[in-house]
Amino acid sequence: MTTKTIEKVIKPGTPHFVGDGFRVHNFIPSVFSMERTDPFIMMDYNAPYEFSPTEIPRGVGVHPHKGFETVTIAYQGKVEHGDSAGGGGIIGQGDVQWMTAGSGVLHKEFHETEWSKKGGIFQMMQLWVNLPAKHKLTPAKYQAIENKDIPRVAIANDMGEVEIIAGQFQNQKGAASTFSPIEMYNVDLKENAVESFSFPKHYTTALVVINGEITVNQSEIVPADHFVLFAKDGENIEIKATKNSKILLLSGEPIAEPIAAYGPFVMNTREELITAFKEFEQGKFGNLE
Repeated sequence: MTTKTIEKVIKPGTPHFVGDGFRVHNFIPSVFSMERTDPFIMMDYNAPYEFSPTEIPRGVGVHPHKGFETVTIAYQGKVEHGDSAGGGGIIGQGDVQWMTAGSGVLHKEFHETEWSKKGGIFQMMQLWVNLPAKHKLTPAKYQAIENKDIPRVAIANDMGEVEIIAGQFQNQKGAASTFSPIEMYNVDLKENAVESFSFPKHYTTALVVINGEITVNQSEIVPADHFVLFAKDGENIEIKATKNSKILLLSGEPIAEPIAAYGPFVMNTREELITAFKEFEQGKFGNLE
């Protein structure tokens, strides 16, 4: 097996707000096309940011989605979610919410009420994962994944652990069900810990350093809040922590279908996008207050 080389390391760009509750750096598709990072078609990373206390929770009000999945990973802070398919709940540190928009859903997300009253450091990741054409009209569903339910694999000599959100690592299956092959891990590494990972050559593979600092493939030093995209030229990745670190590691098989995206809808053709807007305007995504 050969080493996956690094295609590009991206430092966090100028942040912007989504609603008034999410101060994010957009890594996908700001630099790369959705086609290049397929099946990961959007990545907004809320690097650590302190929100002041408020009685009215900050966030994003009711809005539609269709044709893909949203995955929100909480690193610090708490988010409360609700959708028109009946999904919802609160995710806190270490938890994951995996919402399948599928055929269409209305959705809202805010800082959790009691957390908002106290304020504090907020750190979150939101990914959009594309759905294959044959599953774009699947009924909406919601996976609430608590941190305690995420399978773990210990790194040798008690030097950290791998939380398997989706996919499989060392014969341990992840917590989330997916519509296409996806590997998604939170990797905690103590200083000087080394771990290797292997993914198929043609998969889209990337990582974000959530905190700390790592060295990739014994050559590239990557600090906190930076994004790494790997070339499709090998299988193996070696990661060494130069200080206590956490990374989000992603790898997925490209769906390799046409992508037609506009705002909150991701379909395969322009005609399907027009249909999505019509369905939304006609109230076919249900009701949510």
